[in-house]
Amino acid sequence: MSGPLAGREIVLGVSGSIASYKAAELCSRLVQEGARVEVAMTPGATEFIAPLTFRALTGRLPYVDLYRDGSEGESHVELARRAELMVIAPASASTLARLAHGLAEDFVSLTALATVAPLLVAPAMDSQMWEHPAVQANRATLEERGAQFLGPVSGRLASGRTGSGRLMEPSAMVEQVKARLGREHGDLAGRTIVVSAGGTREAIDPVRYVGNRSSGKMGYAIAEAARDRGASVVLVTSAGLPKPAGIEVVAVESAAEMLDAVQTACQRADALIMAAAVADYRPAEAAEQKLKKVAGQSGRTIELVETTDIIASVQGDLVKVAFAAETQDLLANAQKKLASKGARFVVANDVTAPDAGFAVDTNRVTILDDQGGREALPLMPKYDVGWHVLDRVAALLPPR
Repeated sequence: MSGPLAGREIVLGVSGSIASYKAAELCSRLVQEGARVEVAMTPGATEFIAPLTFRALTGRLPYVDLYRDGSEGESHVELARRAELMVIAPASASTLARLAHGLAEDFVSLTALATVAPLLVAPAMDSQMWEHPAVQANRATLEERGAQFLGPVSGRLASGRTGSGRLMEPSAMVEQVKARLGREHGDLAGRTIVVSAGGTREAIDPVRYVGNRSSGKMGYAIAEAARDRGASVVLVTSAGLPKPAGIEVVAVESAAEMLDAVQTACQRADALIMAAAVADYRPAEAAEQKLKKVAGQSGRTIELVETTDIIASVQGDLVKVAFAAETQDLLANAQKKLASKGARFVVANDVTAPDAGFAVDTNRVTILDDQGGREALPLMPKYDVGWHVLDRVAALLPPR
């Protein structure tokens, strides 16, 4: 199995909380991503979820009893040494206190104290507990020591109240794990990558616009892949997709707004990947009020003017990657775009294909580079396309 978590050694610590059931989903997602997950549980956690659940998910017995579990002489030390990352989810108020004050009373706190791996902590408790000064002091202490907190988020709590204290969703935690491991081990760590996504909207009036069918999924997939390889990512987007974890998102709407945002972000960037479908034309003037039908008038003419070519306008010593979404003469049109954009390579795809066009999760692309090279990739998830694109970007970046 390939992917950013494939073969990674991750320790999942589970403490006593009603949210412990979500730890099983987190564990399952990490395993499905190819990680080798070892589970440590507090005695309180076993009151909410059985160790057998995690044994079934990981194929290994969880560590629970400090004095009996495992065949290794110092199980917690060996577990801590193997870990590339430890995530504690859920982390109860008691667990936060033990970690902050160095109290090694269970396998979770003992392993956390023994490891030098990055520590991610996902609290879960009632909002009044989370807001208590003692808990906040423990949080501050752990953050000062380098622990990264995942949430908590606001929502409905076990008490029936609504407030901050809810465990972050497992899918979001997996994204945070990928991002942190990327920063620690990724080949793009220390680099800044700017990615654009979505189709721009050019206003006709306050209600209507000139736009296109781009969903932004390709750009988001590239941004997530860059994050998972350790890059600091700026995603300039006009799409309304959920904000990816660990990525700086700049929301725009029009081509002019995207131009400003991209040029600003590229001042500190190593690469620009222009995956957005930017409108080639915009209305010369946008009406201040909604345009109405006129009696006896059978039609209306809207004057269009060209928008600025964003990628061609970006100057500086950075790697530029263009995209060509075409409906005919794919390679010929992509070659023309490569020559006019100042890009190192262009990623071309036929958007009329039902499995590789707009609003789907897969793509089939051909990459043309400025050295005359051509590579046709088979149908694959857009995330994997992004990974291939970033392989090329990484090869073009100058040594740090």
